[in-house]
Amino acid sequence: MSESSRAPPRLRVAATLTGALLLVAACASTPPAPTATLRAAEQAISNAEQADASRYAAAELGEARTKLASANDAVKEEKMINAERLGQQSRAEAELASARTEAAKAAAINKELQRGNDALVEETQRNSGEPR
Repeated sequence: MSESSRAPPRLRVAATLTGALLLVAACASTPPAPTATLRAAEQAISNAEQADASRYAAAELGEARTKLASANDAVKEEKMINAERLGQQSRAEAELASARTEAAKAAAINKELQRGNDALVEETQRNSGEPR
């Protein structure tokens, strides 16, 4: 490179400072709202509600709703990283509520089947005269 093709020192300093300022501004900008995460949490809560989680896993469902509300508040405050985390936690709580609901329903069905089976065994023994 010849002397004549080099930029003046002041121009190089100005360009470097401008680049640094742009980099700082880019890092400081607010990330986008976690809309997909919030929608997923809303859907998980809806699924839990449809599964009757308010009856079988009310605490977990309530926690999911609380975390979703907090996530929405964080979006309004432009705290997107916090909103993302709370949205993920809300979804996890709602999915836990759904799982506990399904487990409770399965346990109730199992218990009912066991009672029916016990009644059949008792009736069979009564009819055959065998002691239990």
